[in-house]
Amino acid sequence: MTKKNSNRIYIGIFGRTNSGKSSLINALTGQNLAIVSEIPGTTTDPVKKSIEIFGLGAVVLIDTAGIDDTSELGELRIKKTYEIIEQVDIAIIIINNNKFGKPEKDLIKEFKKRKTPFIIISNKSDITPLDKQLSIQLFNLYQQDVLQLSTLNSNDINLLIDNLVNVKNELKSDKIGLFSGLIEKGDIVVLITPIDNEAPEGRLILPQVNAIRDIIDKNAIAIVLKENEAEEFFKSKVISPKLVVTDSQIFKKADEIVPKDIQLTGFSVLLARLKGDFEEYIKGTPKISELKDGDRVLLLESCTHTSSCDDIGRVKIPKWLREYTKKNIEFDIVVGLEKLTRPIEDYSLVIQCGGCVITKKQLMNRLQKAKDADIPITNYGMTIAYMHNVYNRAIEPFLKLLK
Repeated sequence: MTKKNSNRIYIGIFGRTNSGKSSLINALTGQNLAIVSEIPGTTTDPVKKSIEIFGLGAVVLIDTAGIDDTSELGELRIKKTYEIIEQVDIAIIIINNNKFGKPEKDLIKEFKKRKTPFIIISNKSDITPLDKQLSIQLFNLYQQDVLQLSTLNSNDINLLIDNLVNVKNELKSDKIGLFSGLIEKGDIVVLITPIDNEAPEGRLILPQVNAIRDIIDKNAIAIVLKENEAEEFFKSKVISPKLVVTDSQIFKKADEIVPKDIQLTGFSVLLARLKGDFEEYIKGTPKISELKDGDRVLLLESCTHTSSCDDIGRVKIPKWLREYTKKNIEFDIVVGLEKLTRPIEDYSLVIQCGGCVITKKQLMNRLQKAKDADIPITNYGMTIAYMHNVYNRAIEPFLKLLK
């Protein structure tokens, strides 16, 4: 299984059997990564490949089964193909021989539902050029030209890459940084980073690394401290930082040692704004106080790390929630991008981790079922802040940015 990487662009290749999906991946990468065959159904399960494409950068290409697969396992394969839509940032839909009908329209309907940008390709155009009337029809339907392409023509492949770069740049223009709007050049940010059982030996965890990089990119100053050092640091009153960011597990202690005139938040709260549905999190978090005996809470853990006795999602949050609410609450935990084992309607609250190892598109699609069912959503850090009575302080730095 391809390791998830939130800094890569996920590109899904969709189309009918023998439309040229595998050939396109081989042409994009310049390698024979995908099996090419005239036998329908050669591509079964979605296949992911992480690769660098010159001009486009780091991407994950996903080859999917044909959307018109009529084989014995065709229905299952098509279902898996549709599940992949929730993971992609950009979709490529391939047609050839001027075949465009319900399978393609259904796919594009799903792309639009998830606000996933897509490019339509008429493949093997050197053999069968795109029909002019079909071209006009598709433009009127989707307000974009169909790209005519042959995987044997390097100029066509370069043109496709240019199109993908344009879409990627549009996606990138919508992104914010961890500290966008929070700090300016020259500001000092203190990062409180406990070294516990879950911290990788010799390294910082990904949100901490990303925070340091974003601070540097904004020409600000990062001071990194362990929790015991932080207490002495603030007692000295030598430096007054603009913002303090703490690991959410020590929110309560950080609230006690950081002076009230200094803004305080958590790494997971930063991620909540960067990748999650922050406004929905703000509405959903206080619903913790409304949980009742017998309610079921869903914990969505994007990482697939080995569980420990100090595990934040599997151990600490369930323990703290039961203690805070004084209710007998049931918990389910789903890791990675695995499917839910129960209907989403069974849950009274959904708590998503920070999502540092998945893309925003994957995280937002993951939460969509809960939003559609009007089930409150929040994230790990905001949940912990709420239970430790630090919630208002933790979200305060962001409130002005929502207006």
